[in-house]
Amino acid sequence: MLRRRGDVVLVDVREPAERDLGYIPGSAAVSRSHLEWDIEAAAPDRAAPVVLYCAGGFRSLFAGQELTRLGYTDVASMSGGFTAWKSQGLEWTKPAAGLSAEQQLRYSRHLLIPEVGSAGQARLLGSRVVLVGAGGLGSPAALYLAAAGVGTIGVVDFDVVELSNLQRQVIHTSDRLGQKKVESARRTINALNPDVTVVAHEEMLVADNADRIIAGYDAILDGTDTFETRYVLNDAAVAAGIPVVHASVFRFEGQLTTFVPYEGPCYRCLYPAPPPPELAPGCSVAGVLGVVPGIMGLLQANEILKLLLGMGNTLAGRLLLFDALETEFTELRLRRDPACPVCSDAARAAREAGTPLAVPSFGGAPVMLGGAPVTPGGAPVTPGGAPVTPGGAPASPG
Repeated sequence: MLRRRGDVVLVDVREPAERDLGYIPGSAAVSRSHLEWDIEAAAPDRAAPVVLYCAGGFRSLFAGQELTRLGYTDVASMSGGFTAWKSQGLEWTKPAAGLSAEQQLRYSRHLLIPEVGSAGQARLLGSRVVLVGAGGLGSPAALYLAAAGVGTIGVVDFDVVELSNLQRQVIHTSDRLGQKKVESARRTINALNPDVTVVAHEEMLVADNADRIIAGYDAILDGTDTFETRYVLNDAAVAAGIPVVHASVFRFEGQLTTFVPYEGPCYRCLYPAPPPPELAPGCSVAGVLGVVPGIMGLLQANEILKLLLGMGNTLAGRLLLFDALETEFTELRLRRDPACPVCSDAARAAREAGTPLAVPSFGGAPVMLGGAPVTPGGAPVTPGGAPVTPGGAPASPG
């Protein structure tokens, strides 16, 4: 039936501990004890055929009766359950890595989600994410990535904790003033989740070390505050094929997008050249409402988790604008620049041939931004096609 019909939803109603011992590939994990709450995520169409299985065929039979009561019209229970399936030599598998009893308790709320489950949690524990910046954006993201069980978190920062940081950089505390941010971040992350290995990169990310720093990571969180660092990070990430989740903040506003190499635009497509400094003052000059980088950093963590788990739709090709005063989100579509010197087809071919195209250089000190949103270089457009101003609103005609 599974081979003949592609629309069949196969549901494993056993408990997580039983599924850890083996399951049928392609089946959704919805335990009988949570069936009424979780089944719609696995089988949103109540007219689609649903096949339930348990260990021996009894719990799935009662679960099928419950689904019929909930309005599902084509429900079957697998006679003999998983035990009979295995005894007939049919295909089955086990999670990539077993979770300890403590991990099953720590991540129990993830294990209850059919789209995550034991396999997804094992994937998170085996994942590697690097945070470039342990400031306003990196701090909240680090906390939730660590809590989620991302196994290795790299932290890139060369600065020390200052009193003015504590209004928004929630990974640091008052008793750590003057301490290196990478060490402060490590202490907080390990106190929250000892499963996480923290790799400290106590250095500024520059062209000479970018390739080395990001090597081996599955995803990058961009919490940088200078244009030069953003361009360097972008170019290295595209060449390495590593996705970057980028965010920036300014006073009451924020921007967020995800750069997936060759699936959408890169940072240079979005901003071919940095704006004049007067159009993008840093936080130390313009200020920022402390909660705004917290909101944007958590959205970055959400994008990272989707990338690692391979689920949902990322913001690749989309720019999300946030206005804290109006509590409004606006989404703009982004275009990949066919002439981009970093991610275009020509640039990719040149790089693979060992003759990468030249990219614009700054030739001087980096332009400080402090995380501010900036005027794009013509790539993002509103539904009406108007350019975007630093505040995210359509520019006035003329």
